[in-house]
Parts: sequence; C-alpha cells; structure tokens
Amino acid sequence: MLLKISFWALLLKLALSATDEFTFNGFRDVNLSMDGLAGITSDGLLRLSNATMHANGHAFFPVPLRFKRSLADNVFSFSTTFVFAIFPEHPLLGTSGFTFVISPSKDFTQASENYFLGLFNRTNNGNASNHILAVEFDTWYSPEVKDIDNNHVGIDINSVISNKSHHAGFTSDDDGKFQNLILLSSQPMQVWIDYDGIDMQFNVTLAPLWTPKPKTALLSSTINLSSIILHHMYVGFSASVGTSYSYHYILGWSFKMNGINAPDLDLSSLPPLPQNLTSLEKHDKILSLWMPLAISLFVLINAVGVIIMVVRKKKFAEFHEDWELEFESNRFSYEQLYKATGGFNDKYLLGIGGFGSVYRGLLPASKVEVAVKKVSHESKQGVREFVAEIVSLGKLRHRNVVQLLGYCRRKGELILVYEYMPNGSLDNFLFNQGKPTLNWSMRFQIIKGVASGLQYLHEGWDQVVIHRDIKASNVLLDSDMNGRLGDFGLARLYEHGAAPQTTNVVGTLGFLAPELARACKVTTSSDVFAFGAFLLEVACGRRAIEPNKQEMEQVLVDWVFANWKKGMIHETRDPRLGEDYVLQELELVLKLGLFCSHPLPSARPSMRQVTQILNEVAPLPPLLPYQCHFSGIDSQLHNKPE
Repeated sequence: MLLKISFWALLLKLALSATDEFTFNGFRDVNLSMDGLAGITSDGLLRLSNATMHANGHAFFPVPLRFKRSLADNVFSFSTTFVFAIFPEHPLLGTSGFTFVISPSKDFTQASENYFLGLFNRTNNGNASNHILAVEFDTWYSPEVKDIDNNHVGIDINSVISNKSHHAGFTSDDDGKFQNLILLSSQPMQVWIDYDGIDMQFNVTLAPLWTPKPKTALLSSTINLSSIILHHMYVGFSASVGTSYSYHYILGWSFKMNGINAPDLDLSSLPPLPQNLTSLEKHDKILSLWMPLAISLFVLINAVGVIIMVVRKKKFAEFHEDWELEFESNRFSYEQLYKATGGFNDKYLLGIGGFGSVYRGLLPASKVEVAVKKVSHESKQGVREFVAEIVSLGKLRHRNVVQLLGYCRRKGELILVYEYMPNGSLDNFLFNQGKPTLNWSMRFQIIKGVASGLQYLHEGWDQVVIHRDIKASNVLLDSDMNGRLGDFGLARLYEHGAAPQTTNVVGTLGFLAPELARACKVTTSSDVFAFGAFLLEVACGRRAIEPNKQEMEQVLVDWVFANWKKGMIHETRDPRLGEDYVLQELELVLKLGLFCSHPLPSARPSMRQVTQILNEVAPLPPLLPYQCHFSGIDSQLHNKPE
C-alpha cells in the first residue's frame, strides 16, 4: 500500500511536536507572533500594551501546539507558568487587563478593547464557535460582564463573562490565611495554570515573585475542555486598555504539554522591570536622609560627574580581545550604534526574527542610514571564527547582495551592521495584506536578481558562501525595488573545492533540505533547495508551510506538485495577481521551484543553471512525477500530465 503521508507533512508534525515544551527567561531574541500594542523591549520584556488608549495587544507562540490525539479525544494535560507586572497610568485606576489565552487563531483584528480584553466583540461574545479558553487578570470593574470587583482573576470560556472568578491573592502555606494581592501594584507576580486531562481539573495559582507555588490554588474548577479545545491551538497573551492606559509586562514564560508541571523559570535571569515613579520618590527620600546637608555644591557636582562616567562606561562597555586588532577597521563602537538607533528604541524597530532584532539607524558622523541587527551569542567558542567570517562577508560586492558593513561585540551579544534597504523585506509585500501587491513583472525581476546574487555567493567570490537561510523575509528591497539577498548571520564560508564540514542544522522549517537531517552538512545544493521554496513563495503568495490549512495544502511544495500532476499548476499562483501575469514565465518559475526542491541533492540544478534557465539561455529539464517520491508523490506514475 502506497504511503499517503508526505515527507514534508511528517517533517511538519515532528517540528510541531518538538515545540510542546518551551521556556523563556526573558524574551530577547525570542520569535513571537505579535500585533497591536505588543512588542519586546530592549531589556527583553514582553510588553503587551503601552501608553496608547482604547487599543489591544497580542503575543503568541508562533506555531500551534497539539492538544489532542484526534478531535474526538480528551485534551492532553498541560501546564504553564509566567511572571507578570502591571504599571498603571494612575495607581488606583485600572483599565481592563490581560489574559493568558488558548485560541484556534492568532487573528483578533475583530476583537474590541476595554472589557472585551482584546478577545471578543459584542457579536461573538459567548459563541461556542469561538473555542477560546482564557484566564483573565482584570483591573476594571465592569458590571455589564458580571465582574466581581476591579482586582480579580477569572476563568473565561468563549466569553468575557467568567465561569469562575476570585479576588486576586493567595493562601499562605504557613498559616492558611488568604492574603490579598493588588494587580496594579507594579510588583512582579507569578502565575501557575495547570490542567489535568484525566481528572479534568483546572487550577490557577497566584503568588508574589520569589514565593514558592502555594499548595492551595486561587481558582480550581472541574472543566471538560474536549468540546472547547481543538486539535491544534495557539497559546499566548492578550491585553486591552480603555480610557486610561496600563503597561502590561510579561517577564518570563514556560509551557509544557502532556504534563502538569511546567519547567521552572530562572527567576534570577528575568529582565528587570522599569522603575516606576513611586519607587523613584522613595529612593530620593532615602537619599535625602543620608546626604549630609553641609556637603558643598562643588563636591556634589563632582560626585554626580563620577557617577555619570561610571554609568556611561558600563552602559557602553564592549568586549575587546587582542585578536580583534586586525578587524578594528570593521568594528563599530556600541556607543555609536546606540546613538544611531536612539538607544535601540522600539520606534526604530524594523522587525524581530528567530535570530535577533533589527533596528533602523542613522550613523551620527556620516549620516548614513544603516540596519542594525542584535544577535545573541553566548558561546565563547568559535567567536573568533565567526567574526572573521563576518568581516570576510563585508567584502562581498554584488548589486543583489546587501552589504555587511561591520560588527560590534557585547557580552553575550553580537551586533551586525548592514546597509539600509528603504523598502524593507519582500515577505511584507507577499504576505501583508496592508501592503500593495507586487505585479508579476516586479516579482520576476526580483527572482532573477536573487538568483544572480546567490550564484555570486556560490561561484563568483574568493570563497564559497553558503547562505543557509534563503527565504522571502531575508530578501530586502532597495529604493528601486531590486531584490537583494541579506541577513548573513547564519552564513558559512568554504574554500572552493573543499568539503563542507559538519555543523548544526539551523534555518527555517520548509526551507531545510531533507539531507540536512542525516548528514548535517550544508552545501550549495541545500541553498538551492531553499531557493526552490522561495520561488514558490513568490509565485504563490503563500508561506512554505501553513499549518492552519487543510493537510494536503499545508506544505507548499506538495500542494504545487499535486496541482502540476493535474495539469493545473498555474492555478497555484497568487490570487492577488489576478490576470496580470505572463503564463510562460509563471509556469517556468513554478516548475523551476519544484526542480530545485528535488529531495535528492544530486538532481538539483546549480545556481548557474538556475540563472541560465530564468534568462532563457538554457531550457528547463523535464520534471517527472517519480522524481519527488520522497515527498509522498505516487512513484508509480511516470507519464507527465497533459
């Protein structure tokens, strides 16, 4: 019996099962799906809201988790813990609140703010079709939704009206007495949410930070979640603000599926909270008591000057080692980049990916616009080689390659400086409905430009450069909308003719060549495989993997191949193109994408062949159905469809 599940579908399922447990001690360099007011501060705090009023913010783990074996089964046991703090505009006046939420979708564009908590609106509030489970931390008393007070925790099922709620606090293990907690206190608190899938027991526990988990839960309820939780669901947070604002911060978060004890957070590693006005006033009073009144103004000014110098030195401290002297001309100072980005201010944030945050900057002296990427790098081993490769990559010169200008080193962090691309990344134009649609002519030119740039990396420079992360989000557009391959943070360099060395498998699911799972050796052929997925992204206007779609449509290459077998490959084009495309070019790109995605490395074309095919210098070889049998294609079919 033929195997019906494709190789890529299996790979997707394995990837999803690998994310059933995670721990974030701070959110610096963490890849989350965020919208609205949500963002990550430079210190690594997840901020769900800001000083904006009447708005929402959402942050989700980027891929859905599997909560059931099948739709008919009971929900698995799960557990999560997180640390939060709420900073209100007015110490005694709250404004809605935030929730931990489990939802079938990350899209809450239709949700209302204020007491709807950014989850529902007047039309869908209470609908069983929502399939939403949330735990609310509410700081606003709303009689219309039957709130018990303005400082409570509640369990919400498909509605903002809580099934069960309780005044915020905890029961002390020492004396058994209930102790109130003020959610608006600006103090960090820890939450534990546990669900026992066998006993169907749902518990919510709250305590001040550094207090062990109380034995008695704040909320405990028997709930059968089987009709509420679907097969795959997203986990994350939602926050809402109304007539006044509050800053809702999450400091750390862990989650575990198939278990009732989420991984412990390392509380000592959590990012610091901003210092609020109240604590500053107290600090000033303490200083005034101890500061001798007779101290002279001259001494005071000098003391302040010394403090400023020490703080400044610590603030702009960098890592320098002797071996870096040869790279000094390629190094930027941290102070220079700090000023260029306004202190890595969120308003200059261009994007956040799995490997770092990117900021727009203006170099103070030259007034040159740059893109500054902060990359976490905790390991001392290999840093010298990494920096040497970064400096070497700075010598690349090609019209379709973003130039790497230099680097900076901090403790546990590398900062890369690129030339700035004013039109941002290609994926914004392909997948962001708010951006104008790229016509086919522009897409085809971008494809040919990226192919030319990748051929240069593989063949046209002193060393072989293997990019390792080719995808639409790493193709940037200059002022003339030319496609330029960027983000060389994962690139590897080899001498021409040398055998690639074994390395860690990194990259993006859907773009990883199948041989990497076996050999862990990146080659130019593995880059070609990723380029094939990129071609399909551009032509189809779809991401390489979309878990929310039907099973046969989740993996883009499988879906395109299935349509090719039926003689309908052109039907996979981006519907936003309408009829504005050249059929011959469109089919060429789609078939070339499948050809580059061949499961056997030896069967894939080189980038030189790819550019020749795109420029009609060489013909596209025939593609046969049996060539992709590793992707679940019926290997018994050998006749090309009419």
